[in-house]
Amino acid sequence: MELQWTGKAQEDLARLYEFLAPVNQPAAARAVQALIKAPETLLTNPRVGEQLFQFEPREVRRILVGQYEMRYEIQGDTIYVLRLWHTREDR
Repeated sequence: MELQWTGKAQEDLARLYEFLAPVNQPAAARAVQALIKAPETLLTNPRVGEQLFQFEPREVRRILVGQYEMRYEIQGDTIYVLRLWHTREDR
């Protein structure tokens, strides 16, 4: 399996860092690093996340990383990280 981040997911990481950094820059960096590392576990067990059937026929799933939701899609041998956000955000 291969892991790819979409442009939107990369934008989400930057947005979360920019939101957290003014309050606590080291904590913001730790949060972003945890979010970057989390999907690596999907490489050995890609279907561990909850499937979101409203996106069928696409295989879109989600995992929680702390208080962040991460959505990803499995296409063949590639896992695409689609989006991520804090669970308190209105999404």
